[in-house]
Amino acid sequence: MKIIDAHLHIFASPSAEEMAQKVGHHNDIAHLRQVYGQLNMVHGVVMGNHSLDTAVHNYPADLFHYCAGLDSGLLGEGIPPDLTERVEEHLKRESCCGVKLYPGYNKIWLSDPLYEPIYQLAARYDKPVAVHMGLTAFAGAHLKYCHPLALDEVAADHPRTRFVMCHFGNPFFDAAAAVVEKNPNVAADLSGFLDGRVDIAEYFRVQSGYAGLLRTWLTAISCWDKILYGTDWPIVNLAEYIQWVRRIVPETYWDRVFFQNANRIYGLGL
Repeated sequence: MKIIDAHLHIFASPSAEEMAQKVGHHNDIAHLRQVYGQLNMVHGVVMGNHSLDTAVHNYPADLFHYCAGLDSGLLGEGIPPDLTERVEEHLKRESCCGVKLYPGYNKIWLSDPLYEPIYQLAARYDKPVAVHMGLTAFAGAHLKYCHPLALDEVAADHPRTRFVMCHFGNPFFDAAAAVVEKNPNVAADLSGFLDGRVDIAEYFRVQSGYAGLLRTWLTAISCWDKILYGTDWPIVNLAEYIQWVRRIVPETYWDRVFFQNANRIYGLGL
């Protein structure tokens, strides 16, 4: 079974290497290439952070595409006057497969006029807008901006723009499921549910209720053509995360969730 990681991060920092080492990895492309080969992971989608400088986002084309990211590292000190033009420069690139928004960290509603030209650009280039939804890594972020219902509003008002709800809105599963089921232009990835090393058997013993709730909502909406495998690397061990998703998603749908959906939705051409 071929696997696409539809949600990972590549940070050039000592802290990223510390995170990677804690989960049994190293924060470098050569290591990822080796592990991908071992696990039959054929490609990844890098979620951009901190910079819209195109020179920063040059990844091995055989291994990665990326989404241009508009996070607080970019927007925290004000909105660049040429933001739309800079985003379009990315969307013109074959290696760029979308845009990533971080509303909870930016404390900006998805319906803010700031994002209107971004949605229009994404529709014109037919590349999705991935949106961080649900719990955040930092307490200073505001959850109200990244609740799934905030995405419902813009998805309904921008039917020509495709969206990917990251992290399936964890833990707002009922709202996330409703938004994915209701809106034909909304998909969701399953990244970021684990953090650190995990004993999978022990996890499903202790967290059976939580895992069962996630399975229940995924099964209830049965939108298996719109659910994508993703990890949020470097916070997880890649082999363990594959095992975790296999326990969440029925085997009948593994090919779709692990490969086909990301390949189609992000236009990877694999």
